[in-house]
Parts: sequence; C-alpha cells; structure tokens
Amino acid sequence: MARNVVRFDPFAQLSALTRDLFDGAGLRASQGQLPTTDVYTEDDKALIVEAHLPNFEEKDVSVDVDRGALVIQAERRERDEDANKRYVMRESSTSFYRSILLPEQADEERITAEFDGDVLKVTVPLAETASPRKIAIGGAAA
Repeated sequence: MARNVVRFDPFAQLSALTRDLFDGAGLRASQGQLPTTDVYTEDDKALIVEAHLPNFEEKDVSVDVDRGALVIQAERRERDEDANKRYVMRESSTSFYRSILLPEQADEERITAEFDGDVLKVTVPLAETASPRKIAIGGAAA
C-alpha cells in the first residue's frame, strides 16, 4: 500500500492571512468599500484632512480635537420595522473612526470643517514658525 507523503507547513494559513490583509482583499470582502482619508499640506500654511465618507450624512459625522489629535467619527444606524415580514425589526449600523496627531504648530482654535456630498474636508491652519537664523562664528584674536 503506497502512501503519499505531504509536507506540512504550519505557516501556510498565516501566510495566506497576511497576504489577504496586506492586499486588502479580506477587508474589502468583509466590509465592502472602506472609507479613505487623505492628509496633505497646503503651501505649508494648513494641514488638510479629507475623509471620503460615502453613505454618511452631515448629521452622522463629528469632528473633535482631543489632546493634540484630530478625531473624526461617523456613525449611521438604520432601523426597519415591518410586521408583514418574518422579522419584527432589522437594524444595521456603519461606523468610521480616524485619529490624526496634529503637528505642534497647528492652530487648534481656527480649525474648520466642511461636508460636501460624501467628503469631509477639515482645514487645520498652521502657525508661522521661526525661520532659521545664521550665527556668525567669531575667531580668536591674533
């Protein structure tokens, strides 16, 4: 009786899980399309954060500053009641959370936020920083 010898790889499932995680396939399959967040500077005068939040409305979104971090949260809840169906009530919720550490020169008092369509745009003005100053080096008197 012939037996097939199969080489056992204890890390095969871990490798597949890692591949799915970094490709994003596992996340896309389980959650649909994930919201994206773009963070960039505008002429070194402002930090811009754009959170693409499809299927959210302005009333679902909150923007806070907490201990030097910009916190964006969005949560949508749906509730459907129908006595003619087999279920009494159906609920679903979708949420988004992102925390972004603000730079030291951020002017937290002048932060503004706008929600246009499905994009939240937060503008964080940056205070002027002191320019480097050249120090002359004096030599010893001869």
